[in-house]
Amino acid sequence: MESVHPILLEASLHETIWGGRRLEEDGWKKLPPAMLIGEAWETEVNTLAQNPPYAGKTLGQLVSELGPSLFGPQVGAIFGPRFPLLAKFIDAHQKLSVQVHPDDAYAARYEGGKLGKTECWYILAAEPGATIVHGFATLTSRAEVAAAIEQVTLEQLLHEEPVQAGDVIFVRAGTVHAIGAGILLYELQEYSDITYRMYDYGRLTAEGKPRELHVERALDVAHYGPSTRIKVRPVVLAGGLGYEERCLVACRYFVMRELALKGEAREQTTGSCQILSSLGAEATIHYGPSLQHHLSFGRGQSLVLPAALGPYALEGHGLLLRSYVPAPDDPAWLAWKEANPELA
Repeated sequence: MESVHPILLEASLHETIWGGRRLEEDGWKKLPPAMLIGEAWETEVNTLAQNPPYAGKTLGQLVSELGPSLFGPQVGAIFGPRFPLLAKFIDAHQKLSVQVHPDDAYAARYEGGKLGKTECWYILAAEPGATIVHGFATLTSRAEVAAAIEQVTLEQLLHEEPVQAGDVIFVRAGTVHAIGAGILLYELQEYSDITYRMYDYGRLTAEGKPRELHVERALDVAHYGPSTRIKVRPVVLAGGLGYEERCLVACRYFVMRELALKGEAREQTTGSCQILSSLGAEATIHYGPSLQHHLSFGRGQSLVLPAALGPYALEGHGLLLRSYVPAPDDPAWLAWKEANPELA
């Protein structure tokens, strides 16, 4: 089999009405002038690889060319032959609309076989008093929610949760949610583009028109009660001499682990590709049969590690996120479920 290499990707930037310039101001990305950027998609399938031998090819092309050696059998068993996870940096300069995502079964039936969307957020920065919406304040009903949307009073039913840097939020499919103003976060989700916009506070576009809502489908998939847990309990993992590690979030779709690199960490890929994103770490990955190859990356950059890469070493200092699709017996997932039984 042809040897595989890490894939350093250039994120795709997305202009939004609620975005800002913080991704550049805080040193995460270089942004085009005079554009309000809300999202940087780290693993979009149309993003271009930056490093040889893959430079100039899109992630989607590499998935087609490399197949299971890139995405891995654990991914194939759950998601099929596609890239499974979309990682993003999100700058919510203004509050986002209230949204809800379907689960896989609903999406498969009503959205042409697409995936649903379960996601998680790692809060990187939050202005004082910043909040998110996560579920309802009390048990409600479809009829009550529909009436509140019609009367533009839905915020009276929603639960707002204050957040600060370091908080980790799990957003299961069916959870009514919104990111509030003044929040910068890292999001990991099933690779799906299905979002049902339930409510937009009566806001109008620059053309003076309301933004499109997807009320009926949102009402179909929403959970109508309070969330059992909003801020999750990360789990400390064994780590090693050159690093400390926590499992932030785990479910059947993804595990997201935080590495505090203080020298060197030795890891490996097994049945799934991995996404490495730097949250400030200046790091070098060493790989190959005798770790003879290397690739460096820094703050705000992301790599995809093919499932067939095997053992590798990370050298450097700072925070990294490492995400993948877990096997059923993944020890980080099992430890996280024990610490977060309400979400298991």
